[in-house]
Amino acid sequence: MTKTDNKILVADDETDVLNLVSTNLKNAGFTVLKAQDGPSALSKARANLPMLIVLDLMLPGMSGIEVCKTLKSEPATAHIPIIMLTAKAEEIDRILGLELGADDYITKPFSPRELVLRVKSVVRRVAGQGERPDQLTVGDVIVDRLRFDVTVKGEPLEMTPTEFKLLLILMERRGRVQSREVLLNDVWGYDNVLDTRTVDTHVARLREKLRKGKVNIDTVRGFGYRIMTE
Repeated sequence: MTKTDNKILVADDETDVLNLVSTNLKNAGFTVLKAQDGPSALSKARANLPMLIVLDLMLPGMSGIEVCKTLKSEPATAHIPIIMLTAKAEEIDRILGLELGADDYITKPFSPRELVLRVKSVVRRVAGQGERPDQLTVGDVIVDRLRFDVTVKGEPLEMTPTEFKLLLILMERRGRVQSREVLLNDVWGYDNVLDTRTVDTHVARLREKLRKGKVNIDTVRGFGYRIMTE
């Protein structure tokens, strides 16, 4: 890990928390960028393209949810993994952050050691993905991972970040059955946060959107799903 590729952006409006997280990440060998409001977090993410962002949900000026949504919608920053940091323990907040494409979350008060371990885990997962083709095609469906878009018969298809990630994983593993638990972990990044019915709901949405693309997402009863051409 070099000084040029280990930058982590930490965004939190509480100075004590910001310094605590930053110190522990620096001690773990990372270079830390700081932001204390939403607009600054967005600006620094765009300018520096950090390897990961630790993003507080409640930021002044622009909420962490809005920052996450914006970053995941822009091709230049959509690939940056995000760990949401929040004082809220309600399930709806966790789900919303993960739905928008966040890779993990941690609730305040937290253990600095746990946060560092979570950061390293996400970084390893992203690094382990290796070199992959920029475009994937199944039937009439084309996914462009760099431009963060999907087309069906040449027509652009609107997708949420979570739907995009789910489709991308299924296409990368074309023909191979993926269990609901595996998809829950690989798409949402945390296997005990959400019910597996969340996977079923998103697969149903994908089927509806892909129905013109000669692509089937088959249900393998009692196990999971796989993507196939008609």
